Amino acid sequence: MRFAFHKMHGLGNDFVVIDARARGVAITAARARAIADRRTGIGCDQLILLEPVEDADLRMRIFNADGGEVEQCGNALRCVAQLTGARRMETAGGPVEAEPTGGGITIDLGTPRFGWDEIPLAYPLDTAALPVGWEGLEHGTAINVGNPHIVFFVPALDAVELERIGPIVEQDPLFPERVNVNVAQVTGPAAVKLRVWERGAGLTRACGTGACATAVAAIRRGLARSPVTVSLPGGELQVDWAPGGTIRMTGPATHVFAGEADLEAFG
Repeated sequence: MRFAFHKMHGLGNDFVVIDARARGVAITAARARAIADRRTGIGCDQLILLEPVEDADLRMRIFNADGGEVEQCGNALRCVAQLTGARRMETAGGPVEAEPTGGGITIDLGTPRFGWDEIPLAYPLDTAALPVGWEGLEHGTAINVGNPHIVFFVPALDAVELERIGPIVEQDPLFPERVNVNVAQVTGPAAVKLRVWERGAGLTRACGTGACATAVAAIRRGLARSPVTVSLPGGELQVDWAPGGTIRMTGPATHVFAGEADLEAFG
């Protein structure tokens, strides 16, 4: 069986998007991992599978490069909205709304969740400033924005060896579903610089949900005001949030190329 795909990216966070709304495409963890492989597959941070659903324009399923299926991906949501024109999308992390704007695509991710059991954590802790640390990364803020994040604010972003410490935090037993690890430096009254270790994908050039989680954490802790400009290695995102409201993220989406491949070649 041959399948069509689109290669897209949001600020360098890249995806293989498969539209399976008209004809189903069977994706397993092993097959997703094979497609994502940058040496022997198509190559991507995440594989995105689009399926039909009754109460929205489409259902978006997300597979990380390690084959694991996850709940949410902010950059992929912008790409899918641009590719398909979808305005309401269902994800495992909840319903999402999208609209084209002057800055690209704006995604409404809904309200953030702060309860320890909503992150989730393994046991009750203050999620605004966790009383635990990992090699100097301390007092992280835990937030669920459709998927779990921890945000650390540091004085010097480049001094953190995120490639080494990221997987340690991601796989800590405190996070039974693992966690995305964000390290941020406040650079202005409404600006932060961010690097992200993504659960199941590693270091990426951008993470949309990480930008949202970090902006919310900065606003909640009085470190920045909304809207926050989040600068990532791949570029900038704008995040707007007020306590009690929904998170609105705006940024670009880029279509790179379209292609076809044999499904059986990937297991």
